[in-house]
Amino acid sequence: MSIKIIMQKKLTADVKLHQITRSEVKQEQAQTNSSNVPDIVVSLTPVGLLVSWIIFFLILQKIRRVLDNKMVFTVKTLHQVPCKNCQFYANNNYLKCAVKPSIVLTEEAKNCSEYSAKKGEFSPKNLFK
Repeated sequence: MSIKIIMQKKLTADVKLHQITRSEVKQEQAQTNSSNVPDIVVSLTPVGLLVSWIIFFLILQKIRRVLDNKMVFTVKTLHQVPCKNCQFYANNNYLKCAVKPSIVLTEEAKNCSEYSAKKGEFSPKNLFK
């Protein structure tokens, strides 16, 4: 009888070991299946990143173009303003025009009623004549 009992204990131990091993294998398979990413996603990730950078740089280029156009427009309008040839204009950061400082170097200055051309300009070209 003792051999029979020993054999039964050994058999139940083998069955328990087999059940534990089987459950561990099922858990490992479940873990590997949950982290499995499709190959198409892995292969399209760099393409998506490249497309997003291209779109970003196109938007930056468009913003830069708009800003450049505004700056060119501002410079062109400043060349048409007669303030720099007026006798009341001073190249001073605090007060550019003594008569109408609110409209100096703006579009409104084109029709300034106080405009008076500079008289007897001193220039280095006329120094030795």
